[in-house]
Amino acid sequence: KEPKEYLSSSGPITVKRNLFRSSAGVKSVCALELRAGIVGGLCTPVLARQVTYAMGQMTSAETAALFHEFGVQGPSASTCDRIPKVVGEAWERNREAWESALRAQETVPPEAVVMAVSLDGVMVPDKDAQHAAKLEREKRKKDLSKKTGGPAGYREVGCGTVSLFDGDGNRLDTIRYGREPEYKKKTLTEQLDAEVGAMLGAQPNLTLVALADGAEENWRYFDGPVWAAATKIVDHGHACQHLKAGLAAYYGADSIMGRADYERFKVILKDEHGGADQVIAELLRLERRLREKKRGNTRSGKTLRTERKYLQNQRNRMDYARYQELGLPIGSGVVEAACKTLATQRLKRSGMSWRSGKQPILTIRSLQQSNRWKRAW
Repeated sequence: KEPKEYLSSSGPITVKRNLFRSSAGVKSVCALELRAGIVGGLCTPVLARQVTYAMGQMTSAETAALFHEFGVQGPSASTCDRIPKVVGEAWERNREAWESALRAQETVPPEAVVMAVSLDGVMVPDKDAQHAAKLEREKRKKDLSKKTGGPAGYREVGCGTVSLFDGDGNRLDTIRYGREPEYKKKTLTEQLDAEVGAMLGAQPNLTLVALADGAEENWRYFDGPVWAAATKIVDHGHACQHLKAGLAAYYGADSIMGRADYERFKVILKDEHGGADQVIAELLRLERRLREKKRGNTRSGKTLRTERKYLQNQRNRMDYARYQELGLPIGSGVVEAACKTLATQRLKRSGMSWRSGKQPILTIRSLQQSNRWKRAW
């Protein structure tokens, strides 16, 4: 018999309990904890749920202060930091089965006609990457001119969204996923594939849309067999950014004529059939004029050429007038917002740096923002 203090939503509770150990001498087992569902050997299920939910929104110190303000004694900052990791480990062990169970409980709204899937990423501070960057800096002390690619000490968190739209283009629902840095976003893409398969199984007539910026790794995924029948669209906002950069390279960033041309061609690109061809033709014309002025190999000439090539390479994904006539979304703002709300707002606060604790927080926030939290718990 060994009494122990547990933490509950009403405060600390000391309970007399029995410990059992097999003749093999393995670690003691507490039947009471197993029966009551004690989490992390300390918290009751209700308190663990409250701590985990709060940790999706704020830091461990803030969560502990919140409970103290509510008059609940017990959860310290270290406890608040540990409980989501315990929950996250359990979720990852059972993730595929539990996500499948969540999908089985959901229905596709009958008014849904379009399913748009988007993929993106956001760089977050990472302790392992920071250590690697420090070693790299030490190696390069003798050659300060060399630079590593990407921001030192950061790694990319992957974000994906699956959104349903009605015939008028109104978004009905969105499932959001966030995953810690991983080679080719393997787990994230598997989650998106499973989500698409489940929704198409429930409503086969949905129009499937793959929507992303022009990053090559995104389109390597969307060129897979699952997406053979999908309409593939480059985000209109990103296309406009490249158009703007190309015009600024020729006219100058502060040119009134350049800004006027941008506003004109932005509308052409979006609303006119063959708009992408007109934009590309205009950038080619400006390139020729730079070559005539013998400025084709200057920085502005190279920038203009790069932006024109981007638009040319994405031409078959920029028929925006037709997409709008079909009632398809042309902007990837949903996944960009997911990058901000899932990752940036929680993982990139002042002074933060992460290691293994990223995924539990991303999982919690993904479930919360997908309206799956209650059923997931």
